[in-house]
Amino acid sequence: MLWRLPVPVCSLVSFNSRRHISFKSADPLKILFCGSDEFSIASLRALNKAKRDHARLIESIDVVHRPGKPTGRGLKVIREVPIKQVAQELHLKTHEIDTFTGWTPPVSINLIIAVSFGLFVPPRVLNGVKYGGLNVHPSLLPDLGGPAPIHHTLLKQRSKTGVSIQTLHPQHFDRGMVIAQTPAPGLSVPACATPSDLIASLGVYGGEMLVESLKAHTFVPPLEDAGWYGTSPGPIEYARKINKVDSYLDFSTATAQDILVRHRVLGNLWCLPPQMSSVERIILNEIESIGVADTMGRKPGLFIPDGSSVVAIQTVDGKLLRVKSCTISGGKKQHGNGQLIRLLA
Repeated sequence: MLWRLPVPVCSLVSFNSRRHISFKSADPLKILFCGSDEFSIASLRALNKAKRDHARLIESIDVVHRPGKPTGRGLKVIREVPIKQVAQELHLKTHEIDTFTGWTPPVSINLIIAVSFGLFVPPRVLNGVKYGGLNVHPSLLPDLGGPAPIHHTLLKQRSKTGVSIQTLHPQHFDRGMVIAQTPAPGLSVPACATPSDLIASLGVYGGEMLVESLKAHTFVPPLEDAGWYGTSPGPIEYARKINKVDSYLDFSTATAQDILVRHRVLGNLWCLPPQMSSVERIILNEIESIGVADTMGRKPGLFIPDGSSVVAIQTVDGKLLRVKSCTISGGKKQHGNGQLIRLLA
């Protein structure tokens, strides 16, 4: 076996104009990377590139992913997690698990990195590796800790966002020490950004920040708290899991802006039309704003014929939204407008 001595580091590392000089040393890293989606794939690709470019920094990467899930009619098709194919493409060793119970990482692993993984890494596993664990989180922690920070960034119409590198806490998600964070005031959220937009941009940014943190050995004790947002005047909220209820429109409270933002972030929205008892629900596939309603006395949520093939909805703030396409429950997808016109006639 070839033994390697810890690599002494005296490096000048830049985090978007913040500079840190590190004199810490660390063994070459043997990483267990736990991931699933496109956001985590960006970090994996960044680590794999660093492994090629800086052999003394990263010696090996093993990838842990969860099993594929049955999907489609009859649940006969298995949908694999996206990171599995990428790990195979990069020729990395993989481990498919759905629980850490009874499973132990390879003995050579000395750092665990979990990004959008969904499973809690237990103390038994964390305590068994020299440098513990790290997580890349797409928000300015402690704001929007939780499973859906990107969606809530957009739903809450945050003007700023960022990435936090935190240690893995032995008992709780998103309670570790922040050892690197996007500098104040954060990154501007582009107007009309979608979740895919933020996943792509913050994924690359987070991967680069992760590699720079490894180069600076910020994961080596004594750890330094680099989180600044918690002492700022900015809001701090929890980013709970998105569910079907979030896509429901209550027209007695939802403004036109709220509806358009939720449609951009969540996709199809659904509602119960107040004037059509025969329709169980309507799924709004495509909508757009068409200005202020001519008649302010209508009840919010009423569907109004607007020509021969489209309808409009009046919102609680007196705006009109055109329904470009919709689906009636039980009907053909995106072919509900004609049926609505007939019901409203």
